[in-house]
Amino acid sequence: MTRLLSWYSCGAASAVATKLMLAEGPCEIVYCDTGAEHEDNARFLADCEAWFKQPIVRIKSDKYADTWSVWEKTRWLAGIEGARCTDELKKQPRFAYQKPHDKHVFGYTCDSADIARFERFKANFPELSVRAPLIERGISKAGAIGFLQSAGIKPPVMYALGFQNNNCIPCVKATSPDYWSLVRLRFPAKFKRMALLSRELDVRLTRLNGERAFIDQIPADWPVTDPIAPACDFLCQIALEDAQ
Repeated sequence: MTRLLSWYSCGAASAVATKLMLAEGPCEIVYCDTGAEHEDNARFLADCEAWFKQPIVRIKSDKYADTWSVWEKTRWLAGIEGARCTDELKKQPRFAYQKPHDKHVFGYTCDSADIARFERFKANFPELSVRAPLIERGISKAGAIGFLQSAGIKPPVMYALGFQNNNCIPCVKATSPDYWSLVRLRFPAKFKRMALLSRELDVRLTRLNGERAFIDQIPADWPVTDPIAPACDFLCQIALEDAQ
């Protein structure tokens, strides 16, 4: 039996992608719980279940409780091939759950960086049947946040705090000093914990003036990222009407 799986991440984009697919027909909604996201995600997930009118399947690693468990037990943060936490907490549970004939939906947006990420994903997993409904409909990340607001759904609080993605706190795949400066501002205890661990493991997670650097080397007055301004344009409005 072929299943249509919509991979919901508690982000605005995956939520909107899921809603659009539900308008086309039945699908199973699956969430990989990393144990390291903002506590507001529980509220957002519950709001989305009511919006979707069906429950979201939760899956989780049976080996690691959260990102810190992965980092501290494996002594590995991130490298050229990506982050160990992504593999252990998202990929491995997904691999265990999916079946060969499943079709997959992901929340990649029409922003250029996301289009590139989607192309890399398809190249890395050519055996999968995949769709990115936001790319198909020309909806950006800002458009996805606007879509939620137009539908009466409060977006995850991480966007209002200035983060570009509703990822784990912190996300070791991020190299921007603006991102790490924002983590230091919003979550000082988590920043300090990561600064100590990255020093211990000799991992320079950010870049300053083109050179790899430890996050505690970022100047105190370094700028932070700005919140994404929601923008639900006419394409977004058409998609919203279709999904209702």
